[in-house]
Amino acid sequence: MKTLNFLKVTVLAVALFTSYSITAQEKTKMVGGAEMYPSKNIVQNAVNSKDHTTLVAAVKAADLVDVLSSKGPFTVFAPVNKAFDKLPEGVVESLLKPENKMKLQTILKYHVVAGKWSANELVKMIKDKGGKVAIETVSGGKITAWIKGKNVYISDANGGKAKVTIADVNQSNGVIHVINSVLLPKS
Repeated sequence: MKTLNFLKVTVLAVALFTSYSITAQEKTKMVGGAEMYPSKNIVQNAVNSKDHTTLVAAVKAADLVDVLSSKGPFTVFAPVNKAFDKLPEGVVESLLKPENKMKLQTILKYHVVAGKWSANELVKMIKDKGGKVAIETVSGGKITAWIKGKNVYISDANGGKAKVTIADVNQSNGVIHVINSVLLPKS
């Protein structure tokens, strides 16, 4: 009987330790009122963020769900709903139409960089390049990362700028950096 009780206690201790280890490794961040889990991919997390409903609708309309659910890794500069609201009236609705799918894909891919780049890596690259670093996006266009004060900003090809408001939201297939404006490639 003592052996059976010892075995039960041992199994319970191992189960608790394993559960704690997984939870400790699963450091989440809150984005749009939802926890973002590093064990989930970019799309699986983004669909839960109340701040990214427009981005998720755009990703679906552009048929990019499978791409952003794939192995990656990707770094995504993810604009919040308020960022899309800054665009001229009717632009988002127009981009979501099937006939504008290619243009929408180009804009969304302009927010994606191949590889997983943490905020620390971005800051180091910016400093190593003298204050600004040009980054090629998956769309083939370039964005520029720079620092103002303690914040990282991303500029697009048209001079628009976006501030990184939440950095290092780790995903199973990369990382998301939440931004407050939509980046637009040259037309």
